[in-house]
Amino acid sequence: MKKQIMEDRIALMLRTAKVEFVREYKFHPTRKWRADFSIPEAKVLLEYEGGIFSGGAHTRGVHYSSDCQKYNAAVILGWRVLRYTAKELGVKNGVFRILDDLKQMGVAI
Repeated sequence: MKKQIMEDRIALMLRTAKVEFVREYKFHPTRKWRADFSIPEAKVLLEYEGGIFSGGAHTRGVHYSSDCQKYNAAVILGWRVLRYTAKELGVKNGVFRILDDLKQMGVAI
């Protein structure tokens, strides 16, 4: 499933659950890094990793390495990072897995 379509599904699910979030959130004070979604109140970043089964950029050395730097920087700054792939989220109701994970982290839903 295309990254934009899945991200739109995630956004709709978060809105429906009344979770306040920001898309394309710039979490780092000096780098241009952005997270697909942020829940600032809980200091949680959500990332949808598209294209991992089709040889997309996230699976290639340079991009994978820069993603590691990005996620490590987020953790150092106190963010909790949740990462998802199409396989994990499934075609039907898989996006609701995100809500289960957020509940386990103590995010009010």
